[in-house]
Amino acid sequence: MASSTSRRRLNLDNINPHVRAAKYAVRGELAVRSEEYRASLLSGATDLPFKEVISANIGNPQQLDQKPITFFRQVLSILENPALLEKGDVLVNHLGYKPDVLERAKRLLDQVGSVGAYSASNGAPAIRQSVAEFLERRDGFPANQADIYLSAGASSGVNTLLHIICAGEKSGVLIPIPQYPLYTASLSVLNATAVPYYLDESKNWGTDLGTIKAAHEKAKAEGIDVRAIVIINPGNPTGASLPEEHIRAVIEFARQERLVILADEVYQTNVFIGEFISFKRMLRQMQKEKPGVYDDIELASLHSVSKGMVGECGHRGGYFELVGFDPAVQAEIYKFVSIMLCAPVIGQCLVELMVNPPKPGEPSYPLYKQEYDAIFNGLRERATALHKAFQQMEGVECGEPQGSMYLFPTIKLPAKAAAAAAAEGRTPDEFYCMRLLEATGVCVVPGSGFGQKEGTLHFRTTFLPPGTEWVGSIVKFHKEFMDKYR
Repeated sequence: MASSTSRRRLNLDNINPHVRAAKYAVRGELAVRSEEYRASLLSGATDLPFKEVISANIGNPQQLDQKPITFFRQVLSILENPALLEKGDVLVNHLGYKPDVLERAKRLLDQVGSVGAYSASNGAPAIRQSVAEFLERRDGFPANQADIYLSAGASSGVNTLLHIICAGEKSGVLIPIPQYPLYTASLSVLNATAVPYYLDESKNWGTDLGTIKAAHEKAKAEGIDVRAIVIINPGNPTGASLPEEHIRAVIEFARQERLVILADEVYQTNVFIGEFISFKRMLRQMQKEKPGVYDDIELASLHSVSKGMVGECGHRGGYFELVGFDPAVQAEIYKFVSIMLCAPVIGQCLVELMVNPPKPGEPSYPLYKQEYDAIFNGLRERATALHKAFQQMEGVECGEPQGSMYLFPTIKLPAKAAAAAAAEGRTPDEFYCMRLLEATGVCVVPGSGFGQKEGTLHFRTTFLPPGTEWVGSIVKFHKEFMDKYR
């Protein structure tokens, strides 16, 4: 930390105050402390009560031992080093590459040229076309590649869309609570207004239209120009998967109040109960049922290679699709992404592989299917094990895992624990999570980092880490914590 006599031009008092005000709990104090513990363990420390750090605070699958899909990485290896194609016989006969890997790599190289070169600002046209074809297969309705923008993960897409939507501090966006803190942090940096609406924990964290309407009316009464509503489906941090009637209700509300819908759908393949229903599919169905009624709805939906069974966070690939936007506004969106330059081209190629994986009958399909199913089943098994553990913990309540990569249990802590937290200047859930990290090496995120109803406490944990030993350590810690502060 610089001293007060520093001659540096920048200090905490004169940098952008909106950046200073932004909060992003998933990489906050607990995450920093966990990395310090990890570094200590790597340097040979023996004075910690655990032998490894479990980073259950963030959805980072491959940090937690989720293996890459072989087909994806084999294609990418050739894209990064096209000279490998000159040794195709070695790749196929000695290194386990299948002929369709080479064919896909050749096709992508023909389409994008070098992955070290810029693409079009909104992404390579051929890859956008592949995304459009995927969306048509998924939803049963046409998609236009001109409405698709490839991005550096979904977060970059969110940043683009919020920059376009928000014109000033009175611009408001309805945000679900609890929410992924990207949204409130981005609105803080933009000096715009987050308008929180609470999800209904008693109904598996579903949307409650009455609550949304009340939040909207309150914001309007305070002079806020509410312009959009964010829906995260399946939910982060809640894991909720929205049923059709909730999606229909949100679309109808957006029509009545002229709101842009931002549908964050990055966990669409992580669904354990029911099925994923996209907002695009439901909007097109409602337009078909009532011609002309929903034609002016503006919908932006986002997807990413970072989650699901792909788990390629570090490659920064994603896309968003625009539906119903004014062409003049869409031109400004193109200008904005042009200013930021194109998404990483290797990430764009990974998007193509995600939306167009090996098909039945193709040489790479059996291994792809085996790996995909193993990842999915492993996630579901660990989610079930974690849920069962929570069921046996005193004062902990948690709904059945529905989807995404997270559970968001309620915790009820003794008054003595709340007093100890206050003495440290922490909220009770922060205090609990810090003690958990110090005792077990398991890093989770307090519910206050995502927003929660006053008087309630939660924490978010992923179920990505392999094995179940770490789950047992949480159970043991919780009993000891409750006994200490009872």
